[in-house]
Amino acid sequence: MSKEQSSQAQLPPTSAIELPSISEFNTWFTYPVKVHPHHTDYAGVVWHGNYITWMEEARIECLRSIGIEYADLVALGCDLPVVELSVRYHRSIPLGIEVLVKTRMAEVTGVRINWDYAIVSTDGQQLYATAKVTLVGLDRERGKIMRQLPASVQDAFAKIAAPKNN
Repeated sequence: MSKEQSSQAQLPPTSAIELPSISEFNTWFTYPVKVHPHHTDYAGVVWHGNYITWMEEARIECLRSIGIEYADLVALGCDLPVVELSVRYHRSIPLGIEVLVKTRMAEVTGVRINWDYAIVSTDGQQLYATAKVTLVGLDRERGKIMRQLPASVQDAFAKIAAPKNN
């Protein structure tokens, strides 16, 4: 290994990854997904980019469950683009099974809206992926970050934001 390579940040070995308890996700919003052939790569496992698509679908459905239709946000001139994304893949998902995409709004801090995700087996015994996504409110017309979300959106978000640990 060259001196340049050794000075770069190194990921910990997979054996050092601390896995969260699957029971932690029981109270999160649940979005079921069936793995179809178009979700998989040549090896018959889910292509890594599909996890992100499923997470977005789960987030949109979670918002719908509290009365926020994404089309209504757009009509209000508000977009919620992803500005940061971190995914940890724990194990491959094979073709033909059903999984649960679990999500929750972790917190709203200033202009940042943080979401947590877990993709688990339907029996809750396998953890396939965990992720964190950060969104910001964007004024579509001006193309600028909203310093404050519309009041109706803030009120709805307050219903599902995870309680803060004191």
